[in-house]
Amino acid sequence: MAKKHYFITGGAGFIGSHLAERILKEGHRVTIIDDFNSYYDPAIKRQNIAGILDQIELIEGDIRDAILVERSFAKGQFDHVIHIAARAGVRPSIKDPKLYFTTNIDGTFNLLDACRYHGVKRFTFASSSSVYGVNKKVPFAESDALERTISPYAATKLAGEQICSNYANLFGMHCQCLRFFTVYGPRQRPDLAISKFTKHILAGIPIQKYGDGSTARDYTYIDDIINGIIAASNYNEADFEIFNLGGSATTTLSELITMIEEATGKKAIIEQLPDQPGDVPRTYADVSKAHKLLGYAPATPIAEGIRKYVEWFKAQN
Repeated sequence: MAKKHYFITGGAGFIGSHLAERILKEGHRVTIIDDFNSYYDPAIKRQNIAGILDQIELIEGDIRDAILVERSFAKGQFDHVIHIAARAGVRPSIKDPKLYFTTNIDGTFNLLDACRYHGVKRFTFASSSSVYGVNKKVPFAESDALERTISPYAATKLAGEQICSNYANLFGMHCQCLRFFTVYGPRQRPDLAISKFTKHILAGIPIQKYGDGSTARDYTYIDDIINGIIAASNYNEADFEIFNLGGSATTTLSELITMIEEATGKKAIIEQLPDQPGDVPRTYADVSKAHKLLGYAPATPIAEGIRKYVEWFKAQN
């Protein structure tokens, strides 16, 4: 297999750092761009890539900076862009929608336009299950009509998919959009439920439980997501496709808390709170399309993934 040069945006984050490691192991060249913003402690991101820092090229900067993006492409001569960088999270997007629109939409445009002018024909976009909004049909399929996103974050991801579709159609690019379903595992962002719950339960600190515990998520272990990204990045049968990448099972909030209690060996102290605005009642991925076209097959059940995460967390602390 010919050696390729991959440009990974958000490459120091949770998913991006795992992806960079995998691509390096396959013998390819990797350049990462990350702005190390203050959404959470930038030191965590630096630790994520500490083990590969001598194997990659690192650009510290913001994808909203069109000049920086242009210069990076002019210098890099990339073969493939995997765009993971984004302002993430439903709840913070409600507080500061402008930040989300400028980063997730303008940033995606800057990257696609740089691909256009520098002849980069392969672009893989990290979208989100949040685009399905309050979809009443389950499981969620890529062919479902998307009529009601309910957060600025979701709107930006849906817009990103449409921009990718435009560029694939107009400029002969291969664009794959991947709808991630609640990714978790080692290096998970500290603001996400599994990370927060594990930390607080082990420390004897109350955890915040929103609603009655019946909200359900399709949790996807990081190894399965990375396998899906790699398979999609090598897909050649169409210029534009959308794929669900999920665990293809649902876990309620109450069930999740119980699993973490079992993995940690400690009972949770629960602070009961009302439902949060912008949260969808459930997510559930139909992955039959990804299975058929990419060979995608999630292999880590949630209970096993939680055990692995807790083991990793304990080893770090």
